[in-house]
Amino acid sequence: MTNLHSWGNYPKIKTNVLIFSKNEELKDLVHQHEDMIPFGNGKSYGDSALSKNIIHTKSHHLFLNFHASKGLLHVQAGVLLSEILDIFVPKGWFLKITPGTKLITVGGAIASDVHGKNHHLNGCFSECVEELSLMLPDGSIVNCSRKKNIELFQASCGGMGLTGIILSAKIFLKKVHSAYLNQTTIKTKNLQQTFDSFEKNQNAPYSVAWIDCLATGKQIGKALLILGDFRDDGKLNYSGKKGPDVPFYFPSFALNTATVKIFNFLYYQKVRKEVSHQIVDIDSFFYPLDSIGHWNKIYGKNGFTQYQCIFPKETSYEGLEAVLKEISNSGMGSFLAVLKLYGKENQNYLSFPIEGYSLALDFKIEKKVFALLDSLDQIVLRYGGRIYLAKDVRVKRETFEQGYPQIELFRRLRKKYQMDRKFNSLQSQRLGI
Repeated sequence: MTNLHSWGNYPKIKTNVLIFSKNEELKDLVHQHEDMIPFGNGKSYGDSALSKNIIHTKSHHLFLNFHASKGLLHVQAGVLLSEILDIFVPKGWFLKITPGTKLITVGGAIASDVHGKNHHLNGCFSECVEELSLMLPDGSIVNCSRKKNIELFQASCGGMGLTGIILSAKIFLKKVHSAYLNQTTIKTKNLQQTFDSFEKNQNAPYSVAWIDCLATGKQIGKALLILGDFRDDGKLNYSGKKGPDVPFYFPSFALNTATVKIFNFLYYQKVRKEVSHQIVDIDSFFYPLDSIGHWNKIYGKNGFTQYQCIFPKETSYEGLEAVLKEISNSGMGSFLAVLKLYGKENQNYLSFPIEGYSLALDFKIEKKVFALLDSLDQIVLRYGGRIYLAKDVRVKRETFEQGYPQIELFRRLRKKYQMDRKFNSLQSQRLGI
């Protein structure tokens, strides 16, 4: 048995790690074991990739083919997004959809149906997936797409590894002419200004805002909105940034209301002008935290959880205002507070995004934080929102179910293929998926 935890360092469990090199070996493992879940590079925050047995997929990482005229890349599921960037950015290609970390596997990106700073225009990761191959509980391998085995495709994209083991995928890349972006930073004074700025710039290729979640009164919701667009300068020199490494777990008391307030004040004040312009590289714009090794240690040995919720557009302002007030009143703020605008919902059963606004916040694990998150859940339900499974480690079943109207379709498919007898995570057992 091996000690294992997620990126949030919570919970910590003992598990049986199953490794394979060929599909036949994997088939044997699937036949021999119950209660298993695929595990990639360990970057999911909660318990969605933790189980009694884990299938380690990171070593299944071959590049299989690239169709240059289509920009279609065929890779095994264990390939990291960073590995794709290292090879293809110098050739003038970038990921069509990317989350805030490049250190995840392609299989993990599909299973979480990750999204990025361009969801408002381009949707989730599944939008760039032409086809995926999936090993089912009986060991058979099927190809899934929007035209073939459609229900398996819609269940696997965002299905958190609960439909089987993704073996490979064909994904479309995006043609770019630079490894640099023009960045615009807009400093807002309150939530209304933040929303107005998002709406005014909704055609920007990329947008995201850092928000001061401890601001109060007339300043609640003040933010730094960051817009981006690739340059056209032909400079394709790219090598992933490697910065300092956090060498030890911070003591628990290091993160508290006072230190978060100080950080938020300094971070907001570092931008002097209402509108400013910069030229930044890919890693600085898309993956700022990846350059800090083991940054999760900042939250201490007890770990942390990321709380990410989304509201429909018509209730987003009221919902987010209520969430921010609740957090501010609690004093348990987050210095990583990210607000994003989302486009239309897709047809995948358990994909997170809906058209509206999402807020993501990090909280260190301590007793009083769970009561706060429970109260945030009630706000989310009141305004018709939902919680992101890839970040969750504690949401209650009834809260989860109210946010995902297609959950029964997903459960029926799981039973149909007997997936519920093989592929289970701590999260799926907690939520009755």
